[in-house]
Formats: sequence, structure tokens, C-alpha cells
Amino acid sequence: MAVACALAATAALAAPAWKAPTEWKLGELQVLELREEDPTRPAPPRPTVEDRLGPLRLRSMEPLPDGRGWRFQVQALEPGAAVIPALDLGNGQRSPELRFQVPRTIPFGGPWVGFGGGNEDRLPAIPFPWAWASLLLLPPLGLAAWAIRRWRKGSGRRRLRHASHVFRHHWPPANRERTTLDAAHNLGRDLLAARFGEAARAWGPAELQARHLGPWDQWALSLDAARFGRTEPPFPAPEPLLAALQAKGDA
Repeated sequence: MAVACALAATAALAAPAWKAPTEWKLGELQVLELREEDPTRPAPPRPTVEDRLGPLRLRSMEPLPDGRGWRFQVQALEPGAAVIPALDLGNGQRSPELRFQVPRTIPFGGPWVGFGGGNEDRLPAIPFPWAWASLLLLPPLGLAAWAIRRWRKGSGRRRLRHASHVFRHHWPPANRERTTLDAAHNLGRDLLAARFGEAARAWGPAELQARHLGPWDQWALSLDAARFGRTEPPFPAPEPLLAALQAKGDA
């Protein structure tokens, strides 16, 4: 009687064995087997597990092809030591406890460049490529340099156009008052300076004649005469004055 009780207790304590992979990989799907190797014993019933098998995420579970156990497809989502506790198989048997290590994919404290980094890991130091990024500045800088050069090149024409416009609206003088005559004289000198340079502000009759600017010689003489109340020579019309500037009088 004692021998029968001992055999019954031994059968009750006997349990299937785990067949685990030799190397665990963090984040990858791997296969576990719970198998009853003794053909004289009944196959283990379906374990009562849902979505997790200890610390492992359970992705699928199916019976083994020979019907002697169960195959689990699991995924380790945390590095370090892991333990699958004993499972109650529902027939008085319990599976053995399974302990294993899940290595990290990167060393602890290293740059977080893979699965398995923790809160204390350093983020990877990725320097900004300033040298390459500076090449993107070349097109806008070239365009800006071209625009500035073109603007400077056209500044003389813009100045001449503005001076001609102002001179045309104020010549001949509206009256012969000294302030009006001085203002007309300054506008004329501004126009000559815009066309020939600042030295033209001091040109007298000899310089004007030498550059074939006869209308401007008459312009200077008419202003001098008007300051003393004379009307000869008369004020020249603005058209010949402007036409003389368009000719190559400074050649």
C-alpha cells in the first residue's frame, strides 16, 4: 500500500519539461516548447495562459505535431533576467520554473541606437553637418551678390533719371527772384554732376564749350543775367539742355 501511494505521488509531481532556445534575442519572436518526454505519461493539457507567459509577450500557442506538448511563440520586450513561473496545468501537475537571461542589444549607458535602451542611456551624439549645410547658402548668396552688383551698376542711371525729372519740372524758373534762380541753378548743377561727375558742378563756359554743351553755356549765362535783372540771353528750353546730356559730350 505504501509503495502504491509513493508511485501515485511521484506521478502527480512529475511534470513536462521546457525546451528553450539557447540564445534569447530582445524584441525578436522565438519559440518555447513545453513537452512531456515520457511516452508512458499523458500529454499535458492546455496551460491556462492568455497574452503573457511570465515577462514574455505571448504571440501564439499551438499543440506540438506529435501531441506531446505545446509550442509557444513569445517575444522578450525587456532586457535582463527573466523568470517564467511554474504553470498550473490543471491536472495536478505544474510546469517547472524557467529562468533565462535576455541580453541587451546595446551596452548599458551607451548611445540609444537599438532596441533595449533604458532611461539612463545616452542619446546618440549626431553633430549637425554645418559644412555641408553651408553649401546651401551659395545659391542665395550668389543671387544676392548679383542683385547688389546690378543695383549698384544702375545707380548712376537712376540718379540721372531722377535729376532730369526734377530739373524738367523746375525749368525755366517761375520767376526771377534770387531764391528761385539759385534753386534752378542748383538743380542744373545736380543734373550735370549726375551725368559727368561731381567735377561738373564747377564747370565754367570754357569747360562747357569744350564738351559741346553749348545749351548749358547759355543756361549759365541766362541765370547770371537774370540775377542782374536782364533778359538776354533768354532761358533756353529744357529739351535742348536734356538732349545735350544724352550726346557724348564728354568723349
